[in-house]
Amino acid sequence: MRSTELGRSAPAIGELSLGAAPLGNLFHAIGDEDAAATVEAAWACGIRSFDTAPHYGLGLSERRLGAALRTRPRDRYTLSTKVGRLLRPLTGPHADDRANGFAVPATHQRVWDFTARGMRVGIEESLTRLGLERVDIVYLHDPDDHEREALDHAYPELERMRAEGTVGAIGVGTNQVEMPARFIRDTDVDVVLLAGRYSLLDQSGLATLLPQAERRGVSVVVGGVFNSGLLADPKPGATFDYAPASARMLEQALALRSVCEEFAVPLRAAALQFPLGHPAVAGVVVGARTAAEVVDAAAMTKHRIPPDMWLALRSRGLLPRNAPVPDRCRDEGRP
Repeated sequence: MRSTELGRSAPAIGELSLGAAPLGNLFHAIGDEDAAATVEAAWACGIRSFDTAPHYGLGLSERRLGAALRTRPRDRYTLSTKVGRLLRPLTGPHADDRANGFAVPATHQRVWDFTARGMRVGIEESLTRLGLERVDIVYLHDPDDHEREALDHAYPELERMRAEGTVGAIGVGTNQVEMPARFIRDTDVDVVLLAGRYSLLDQSGLATLLPQAERRGVSVVVGGVFNSGLLADPKPGATFDYAPASARMLEQALALRSVCEEFAVPLRAAALQFPLGHPAVAGVVVGARTAAEVVDAAAMTKHRIPPDMWLALRSRGLLPRNAPVPDRCRDEGRP
C-alpha cells in the first residue's frame, strides 16, 4: 500500500493502518488465536502500519500486537503507541473493565500522567508489554483535560526523546479539533491522530485543523472513519461516536448510502477513502477484531469510486463543496 513520511520525521505510514483497540477486547472478548489471525491477515493484505495504546484492554492490545509482530522484520512496519495513562496494579478480587469499554479483568487502574517522568516511564512500560526495542510514533493520548501539563511538560520531554533517537515521530491523538490545532500551531509535532472529526458525517476538522496541518507540514492520520459504526451499517440502533445515533444522523447516513448505491459503491468504501482526499491526510486507521474485517477494510480502501459519485454527494448537500475528494476525481479534471 502507498505510504507517506510523517511530518518532519522519518517514519512512514501506510494509507491504511490496523487499529488494535479490538485486540484489547474492545466491547467484546476475542481469543489470542483470533487476535493473531487478525494481525496475520493485515500483513497478508499489505498493511504495514499498526496502532495500539496501554489504554486498550489494560495493556492486552500491546501484548497481543507485539507478540504478533515479533517475528516480522522490524524495518518493514511502522508501530505507534500512546502515552498519558500509566497502568498501576490493583490488589484484591478484580471486577471487569467494561465501564471503560473493555472485556478484560480490571487488574490495573489507569493513572493520568503527563509529566516528563511519565513520558519516559510510559514508553518503557509499553516496550516491555510489546516485547520490542522501539516504537516509531508516540501519541499524547487524549490530553483534553491536561492541556497545560501536556504542553509544558509532556511534549518537551518527547521532543528531547525524539532528538535522542528514543522515539521517531511525536503526535497527539484525540477526538476533538481545538487541542490538536493548538499543538500544530505551538509545537513541532509530526502527526495528529484525529478520531471521528473528518468523516463523511463530520467534517469539523476541515475548517481549521487540516489547513493548519497542511501549512505547517504536519501529517494527519484519521481514525473513526465509520464514526463507531453508523457509516459501516446505518440502521436503527447503530451508534455514532459510541452512543445511539440520533434520527437526524441516521437519516444523513442513509442518504449517503443511497447515493453510493446509485454508483454501485459500498458506503464503507466511501467512508474509508473520503479522508484520503485531503492533502494533509497521510492515512486512515481502522480497528478490526477478525481477519475477515481486515480483508474487507483493505478491499474497501482499493474499491474504485467513480468521480461522479463525489460530485453527486456535493450537489445533494451531503458533502461540503470545499472538501477535497480522492485523487481520481482531481486527476480527471473535476473540481
